[in-house]
Amino acid sequence: MERVTERVMEQTTDDDADPRDSDLVRAALGRPVRRAPVWFMRQAGRSLPEYRALRAGVAMLESCRRPELVTEITLQPVRRHGVDAAIFFSDIVVPLAAVGVDLDIVPGTGPVVAQPFRTRADLDRLPELTPEHVPDITESVRLLVAELGATPLIGFAGAPFTLASYLVEGGPSRNHEHTKALMHGDPRLWSDLCARLAQISGAFLRVQAQAGASVVQLFDSWAGVLSRADYERFVQPHSATALAAVADLGVPRIHFGVGTGELLGSMGAAGADVVGVDFRVSLRDAVRRLGPGYSVQGNLDPALLFAPWPVVEQRVREILDEGADARGHIVNLGHGVLPDTDPDVLTRVVELVHELSTR
Repeated sequence: MERVTERVMEQTTDDDADPRDSDLVRAALGRPVRRAPVWFMRQAGRSLPEYRALRAGVAMLESCRRPELVTEITLQPVRRHGVDAAIFFSDIVVPLAAVGVDLDIVPGTGPVVAQPFRTRADLDRLPELTPEHVPDITESVRLLVAELGATPLIGFAGAPFTLASYLVEGGPSRNHEHTKALMHGDPRLWSDLCARLAQISGAFLRVQAQAGASVVQLFDSWAGVLSRADYERFVQPHSATALAAVADLGVPRIHFGVGTGELLGSMGAAGADVVGVDFRVSLRDAVRRLGPGYSVQGNLDPALLFAPWPVVEQRVREILDEGADARGHIVNLGHGVLPDTDPDVLTRVVELVHELSTR
């Protein structure tokens, strides 16, 4: 692990007083770290029995708008796993619901929109998001920051393309046929729709950052269905607008998508400090595609957490070694925690990363 420790600072015994000086923020900005920071996408919820008990009988959208509940769910994995960051418990469609879009998060399906957006008249149903739409989000973030102390909170939002896909398709889609048909068939309407969504995403990130989040992440879950040419023409400018909404606040920006190996450079160029890498691309290849100006995040395959521990341990060692090629490396999964994951395995991964990177 010699190459990993080249970037590691001398370990101190006292916790950092300021989350902006945490290893997560330092790694995101390419600064020396005390040990490799690690957190997991979808760590807040899903696999934790205490989460399932707390959520019993509470609908997803409702659970995202109750500050005390959001605070407790967000804190659960920090307590259990000892991760180096908390990810704000919410959903990418929360800001859409906040501005009045009629939608629901259906268990086993995902977001479902009552009336899909496919005409110019539908834009009238999509006003700008202001802090007054989401006072509960501000309250939740402030409660969390007070509880977390030196541990940074990551705020997040869905990227314009992924939000547009849900609105246009009416829900999750395998082929995104309505989305692509609108994108190519009426590029002006597509641009106007994504411009409104970029404002909503950016404003949602800004609310969280202004309330105290130390880092933000823009999720583009469905961008991997696009060619690089289409991404750069139809999507990248709007993602750049969303990320630019927090540029003056000094918080590092993470940009992540699924199946986006061919888009990594373009996603970084949209305004990211860190580019998330899913499990389909090695971190070493990702660093080559991105160039020297970015940190990387990832990228343990979530399914490997079900393998025997020696398999998991070996892959974690490889990921740490690959990540050493980047200016900074945040250890994470290559997508979200799967619901049936053994929480104890996640805890062991955190302990292993910390052990290996502080030697």
